[in-house]
Order: sequence, then C-alpha cells, then structure tokens
Amino acid sequence: MKVFVTPRRGILDPQGRAVEHALKSLGFKSVAGVKIGKYIVLEIGAQSTAEARDQAHQMCERLLANPLIEDYTFEVEGE
Repeated sequence: MKVFVTPRRGILDPQGRAVEHALKSLGFKSVAGVKIGKYIVLEIGAQSTAEARDQAHQMCERLLANPLIEDYTFEVEGE
C-alpha cells in the first residue's frame, strides 16, 4: 500500500514555497507550484483489498495525516 499525504489547497506550505523558489532560481521558470508531502509504504496483512483499503483509511485519519490540514490518497499495489 502506498500512501501519499499532501498539504490541503490553501494551507501554507513553507517547504513547498522554498523548493519552488529554489527551482526558479535554478532556471526552472515554468514551475508554477510545489507541494511537499509524505510518501508512506505500508505492508498490511488483510484478508482482502477492501479490508486493506479500509485499514489504510483509518490509519490516515488517526495517525498518518492531519485531516484538518492535509489530504491523502493511497494505492494498493497490483490493483
């Protein structure tokens, strides 16, 4: 299971802004925005894909992401 956590739209992302500024300073003028988030790999021993997705959702809501300021998505390998 791959989990991607990113700041919500409109939430201040100082790391993203710093990287965007640095990229533009290096000549990458086409960069229009950068978000810095987290990439988490989970190994879940679930009985089914649906159960694994449900567990990942609960993990994100309770620990891996702050739902007030972050969005998350996840992918199940082989899906």
